[in-house]
Amino acid sequence: MTAYWIAHVKVLDPAKYKDYTEIAPLAFKKFGAVFLARGGAAQVLEGESFERHVVIRFSDMETALACYHSPEYQAAKAKRDGHCVAQVAIVEGLEG
Repeated sequence: MTAYWIAHVKVLDPAKYKDYTEIAPLAFKKFGAVFLARGGAAQVLEGESFERHVVIRFSDMETALACYHSPEYQAAKAKRDGHCVAQVAIVEGLEG
């Protein structure tokens, strides 16, 4: 069953955040991620406002979690820590 990585991000330091965006794709590629939305136009209708919204499809929950916990992604995450506020959730898709 597919799984979706959903992230909401508020960038605090664009120059430092770029360090993350340069190496994070290595992890996503390794785990077969497919980007469905990445930072385009959005309207926050309820809750905290973030400037970037990202939705990534994975083949299953285990693969999405393996990507997040991989050395490749954790190295990228270390580059963004302190330079953004992020909320990341991985949710299982529906059957059919």
